[in-house]
Amino acid sequence: MAQRGDYQRVPVNDDIEMKGSHRDGTPQPPKTEEPPSTGMVVFSVSFYLVAAIVMIMVNKWVLNKVQIPLFFLFCQLLIAVFLLQLCALFGYMKLPRLDITTCKGLAPLIGCNVLGLAFNTYCLQYVDASFYQIARGLVLPFTVFFSWYILGSKSSRATLTAVGIVCIGFMLGVSGEIHTTLLGTTLGVASSVTTAVHAIVVKRSLGVVSGTLDLAYYTNLLSAIVILPFVILSGEVWTVVEMVAGNGDGAEAFGTFMTGAAVTGLFGFLICIAGFLSIKVTSPISHMISAAVRGVLQTFLGVWLFKDQVGAGRAFGIVFILIGSIYYVYTKSQENAAPRSAPPSSPEIHGNRGGPSVLSAGQTPGLVYSASFIGEEKERR
Repeated sequence: MAQRGDYQRVPVNDDIEMKGSHRDGTPQPPKTEEPPSTGMVVFSVSFYLVAAIVMIMVNKWVLNKVQIPLFFLFCQLLIAVFLLQLCALFGYMKLPRLDITTCKGLAPLIGCNVLGLAFNTYCLQYVDASFYQIARGLVLPFTVFFSWYILGSKSSRATLTAVGIVCIGFMLGVSGEIHTTLLGTTLGVASSVTTAVHAIVVKRSLGVVSGTLDLAYYTNLLSAIVILPFVILSGEVWTVVEMVAGNGDGAEAFGTFMTGAAVTGLFGFLICIAGFLSIKVTSPISHMISAAVRGVLQTFLGVWLFKDQVGAGRAFGIVFILIGSIYYVYTKSQENAAPRSAPPSSPEIHGNRGGPSVLSAGQTPGLVYSASFIGEEKERR
């Protein structure tokens, strides 16, 4: 039998206010979030734009000076982990405790992430900065393909038209290319595949951890651990030792490496925030247009900083890829705006229409809209 002390006072009617209704019983209008200010939108787009461009340009600058791509990646990941630890130390976030079961559940994500980072970096090492966007131009077609093959999502004619435009741009950019090796183009295609698959794996991995920040911490830390043995086996450690012990050109190369690692490690960490912020306060169209502007600026900076030669094929290829990508996002927004019945919620898929994508240090931002595509297609089912 319950004791007297177990009972609590029941408030009288004056203390009770039904949730979602006024005192007279009439329902309250639903609360709507205030749209972000123009200044916030401009800041978020500019933040993402600058972070992405700096990341790619500094990566290319370092890779032109030193041939240690895996060790470079390892340092970027360690810096990102250190910055996350620093944020936790000052109370800005709470980091998860490492758990063997969680690590095993994230194994597919870590494997895909390491492959993607390696392909991205090696691709950038073997191609010009202005050609990098063409080499990785098949992210959208592979994303559409894997969403159909793995998730069973069917695409509209408009989406397939956008994919066709992107494929034409890729073929135009590659067909007349004489300044890029076949190896560089192949690495770009492999990078596109891993980016598309990574978007799907991230969605499923969100059910293993409690949030995207936890996933970002696990991804950066475990990827660094996995890459370390390959750094040793590739012999890059000895190259680093020679640079540290050497004088003249070796010391200069090591200084370039340390500067680049610090800058890209910081901006790799900022891209995690920038990608989230850009999608959260802007529309997908604005986000994709900012990515298109980034592609154009990246081409001009490649010509200016690295003396890239841009022929007609490369120029038309970039234009077609950008047009196809923007058209895809436009048609997607039109389809999502059309009225339809609310889909049932899924515990393993967290919709990304306003949520963050998880990017690792060193990862290019192509994952942002591919992850958005997967989330939207899954919601449409």
